[in-house]
Amino acid sequence: MSKVESSLDHAPLTDRIREDCLEKEVANVLTLSRFPMLLIFILMIYFGNSTIQIGSVIFLFLALMIDTIDGPIARRTGKANLTRSLLDIAADRVYELILWVVFADLDAISISIPIIVITRTTLTDAIRSIGVGKGKAPFDQHETKLGKFIVGSKWMRSSYGIAKIISFCGLALGIALAGFPQGTKALQSSSTILATFNVTSWVAVTLCVIRGAPGIVGALQRTQISTENA
Repeated sequence: MSKVESSLDHAPLTDRIREDCLEKEVANVLTLSRFPMLLIFILMIYFGNSTIQIGSVIFLFLALMIDTIDGPIARRTGKANLTRSLLDIAADRVYELILWVVFADLDAISISIPIIVITRTTLTDAIRSIGVGKGKAPFDQHETKLGKFIVGSKWMRSSYGIAKIISFCGLALGIALAGFPQGTKALQSSSTILATFNVTSWVAVTLCVIRGAPGIVGALQRTQISTENA
């Protein structure tokens, strides 16, 4: 075989490797870009005028939608390894916890919501860290079919993600409209909007607790078995 033929044979493989590496970098950049975008949103919603706050709703929506892009890119290229999985989860955690705290601080939701979410997240992440230490990705640590469905199924993850996106953007919109002058339709509609998205917020929190339950129950069962065998 000539050198030219050999180079032609290896060209497609080289191109695929280069393409996979490029898409992996794109996925990582998208994930990391979510952190400064969150900071920008917080500044807009706290310190912006009504127009800027309205713009912050769109900005937040775009930031949240990045999560629906970076993960699939990494998985499509086969690069959804343990480190990549942890980075994606970390970004989700930062957004979820900070946004619930921000909306509670702005009196858009009850303080009970961030307290519940923070407690659930702390417990489940502490439990998952044990599996991660053994080389298991967080969503691959459940042994029962029910646990795998609740935590890792596309239906449950999508439902939870959609509930959060709707709630976060709806609450941000309600806060923005509350800043309009007295007598305007925008101000009058703000209370109704906030009340509506308080309901969706509790739906999101309920799904959050349900998705965290298998990990907590599994840890308690393993602890009981270990105690009985000791």
